[in-house]
Amino acid sequence: MAKKYVYLFREGKASMRDLLGGKGANLAEMTQIGLPVPPGFTITTEACNAYYVNGENVPDGTWDQVWPALAEVEAATGKLFGDKKNPLLVSVRSGAKFSMPGMMDTVLNLGLNDDTVEALAVNTQNERFAWDCYRRFIQMFGDVVLEIEHYLFEQILEKAKDKQGVRFDSELSPESLKWMVGEYKKQIQRSTGKPFPMDPKEQLQLAVLAVFRSWNNDRANVYRIINNIPHDIGTAVNVQSMVFGNMGSDSGTGVAFTRNPSTGEKALYGEYLMNAQGEDVVAGIRTPQPIATLAQENENIYKQFVENSQRLEAHYRDMQDIEFTIERGKLYMLQTRNGKRTASAAIRVAVDLYHEGMISKEEAVMRIEPQQLDHLLHRRMDGEAKLQILAKGLPASPGAASGKIVFSAEEAERLGQLGEKVILVRTETTPDDIRGILAAQGILTSRGGMTSHAAVVSRHMGKPAVCGCDALKIDYAQKLVAIDGVEYPEGTLFSIDGATGRVIKGEVKMVDPELSEGFKEFLGWADEISRLKVMANADTPTEATNARNFGAVGIGLTRTEHMFMDPERIPIVQEMILAQTLEEREVALAKLLPMQEEDFYGILKAMEGFPVTIRLLDPPLHEFLPHSEELIVEITKLRMSKSDPQALNEKESLLRKVRALSELNPMLGHRGCRLGVSFPEITVMQARAIFQASARLVKEGCDIHPEVMIPLTMGKEEFVMMRKLVDDTAQAVMSEQNVQLKYHVGTMIEVPRAALLADEIGKVADFFSFGTNDLTQMTMGLSRDDAQGKFLPVYLEKNLLKSDPFVVLDRDGVGKLIDMAVKLGRGSNQDLSLGICGEHGGEPNSVEFCHLVGLNYVSCSPFRVPIARLAAAQAAVIKKDQSK
Repeated sequence: MAKKYVYLFREGKASMRDLLGGKGANLAEMTQIGLPVPPGFTITTEACNAYYVNGENVPDGTWDQVWPALAEVEAATGKLFGDKKNPLLVSVRSGAKFSMPGMMDTVLNLGLNDDTVEALAVNTQNERFAWDCYRRFIQMFGDVVLEIEHYLFEQILEKAKDKQGVRFDSELSPESLKWMVGEYKKQIQRSTGKPFPMDPKEQLQLAVLAVFRSWNNDRANVYRIINNIPHDIGTAVNVQSMVFGNMGSDSGTGVAFTRNPSTGEKALYGEYLMNAQGEDVVAGIRTPQPIATLAQENENIYKQFVENSQRLEAHYRDMQDIEFTIERGKLYMLQTRNGKRTASAAIRVAVDLYHEGMISKEEAVMRIEPQQLDHLLHRRMDGEAKLQILAKGLPASPGAASGKIVFSAEEAERLGQLGEKVILVRTETTPDDIRGILAAQGILTSRGGMTSHAAVVSRHMGKPAVCGCDALKIDYAQKLVAIDGVEYPEGTLFSIDGATGRVIKGEVKMVDPELSEGFKEFLGWADEISRLKVMANADTPTEATNARNFGAVGIGLTRTEHMFMDPERIPIVQEMILAQTLEEREVALAKLLPMQEEDFYGILKAMEGFPVTIRLLDPPLHEFLPHSEELIVEITKLRMSKSDPQALNEKESLLRKVRALSELNPMLGHRGCRLGVSFPEITVMQARAIFQASARLVKEGCDIHPEVMIPLTMGKEEFVMMRKLVDDTAQAVMSEQNVQLKYHVGTMIEVPRAALLADEIGKVADFFSFGTNDLTQMTMGLSRDDAQGKFLPVYLEKNLLKSDPFVVLDRDGVGKLIDMAVKLGRGSNQDLSLGICGEHGGEPNSVEFCHLVGLNYVSCSPFRVPIARLAAAQAAVIKKDQSK
């Protein structure tokens, strides 16, 4: 039996989405439930895939199935394809399993030729409409099917308008349109060497092939890469009879939502026009009417439409976006799909549908894309504001901000202390810029990707960032940035939109986030469903409080190095680093101890009742020192001036120390627990600060749960050495303070060797926290900052990698190491607590992986906690459904 490649709408089902595509499955389902859908048929995705396997030839038997299906459409409509009196016209549209709006090709009004256009003019009593349809069809067919440059048709259109002396297409007379049709045909003859095909069957065959070809056009390929849509699923082709809403006062067309897509309110929302085509509703030539006024214009049609809309929403159990046409007093439902909506509307619709008894809590949490929540958690630009967009970069961290542009962290900090709002503009940021980042309203860089330093730190702090905006030409010497040849000096007001990547001149009105009760109820359901706990990465009491407000149940990562970047502390930290003897170093550490103790006291108190994981000092020490290039400039100036020999000696001594500490590959150098091995006094100072803060809080009656994390261990021996320092310090503090403290000591698994030896380390550790940023770099041999701006985009474009491994966890490689380490660790210590604390902790696909391998928690920046909570719930629902 021949394989079935063609399904009439009445033969399909919603469950056949893989075969019929999203549009075809919906048209079939609407037909099945008895709605008035213009008849048609779908050529399957299997036919598309076979087309490519066969060297771009449709599989045998396809056309033998198309013509009987077309005959069924003729019978259902009472029209004949190519007939000179009552011609059937059809649309030919793409329709993949996943929506790809505008990415593939469509042909409308197919079936028109020199004969059928005359019949259309008679039947519609509108000669201008018929010839406009014909010229549009030829233009679309020439562009999409025959692949003739679009501008060649546009030139003819402009000539026609000039010739008649009109400005708009809609003003062209029937005579002008007939002239254009003739010119279009001549252009096709010149470009292809063949006449425009007059046979409607030939038109249909060529159009179907064009839609198949469009599956692999550039924009479709790029869209699939961006949206993680597989390249091998193919597109279906939907052939549907045309209906016209411009056949007189008893015809019309419109678009409507079953609920308000902006607010989620349960009320029909949409517009329509009588005696109009679909494009007239959106073209702005005529002002559409609110859908409610259709009740006065045609009460019977309005009642039918309301009833059909309610049936569709009840059937799909979701808000629907519906297109409809009225042709000579008969209502046709052209399309339905789950309606796009704002994040706030999505939450309200999901909560309302649950309370209306239409969906379960599990279904409700599956209705929202976790990343949508970003729009609710940050300030955003007022939608009504007029914007002067200067450039566009990568939307690296959501939210929006306005401020004066500055080009150094020092200036950002200075103006910030004066109460000025600033945007820090840099080629790229480094850890040295942390004070400026803290002071700035937002960050704008000309280089770097979605996981660059600027992006990661901004997301962690909840600040908007636009990265990789290569239109920026920054001149640090002149303190200005040039965009498209226009120079903007320091102090110019800029605005950035971290949700879209837009860079805007001037100050823009902002809207603060409002978290509704429905939003809180919704996330409460997510917590009921999920197994994974969601913690936060936080370095200050304010960040810890934000995390708690967003629903975090602990701190999974506190980075102590960020505390050292405070301007008051930098000199003391440098004193510690530059110390020549243990005694000198301990003097500096004694100054840092009370500062660190206050840091830990504030964070532990803010998270009372929840665990707080504090990572000991991790980065290389040279990051706390000035750059060698800056020192060389200062030394050169001092040498030339000869004004301060003592200062010159000090700077030269500092340069020698910086050079001595500098490393060719600092990520793999003297950092993490290696610092503690070399300088155990640093580890002891930090441990003492943690336990002294804990002792104070216990005496105050606080329920605290400190956890000490040893970074960058690569084996059991290192960890045992470092743990002894921590445990000995804890015992000393408990003895001195006469208090008992409960605490845990664990390690950060970020070196592949540690993952391989997880069974050995697990015997002596209380917890593992996978540092997936560094684990990804070391496992894949990629420098995050170097790869993203250079060759990683090429790997993604060539489909060598499915996604950026610093954004979405690499399950095949890094994931395999994590899975193995989980099993090895739990095999030697069944009480071992396991989590991740890299940027992946707030990325939905990565959160799902963490659920699948059995981690206890994920940790992410405070503003991504709600996203992770929802992703954790969705992972639990998916796993439950798969187990069935």
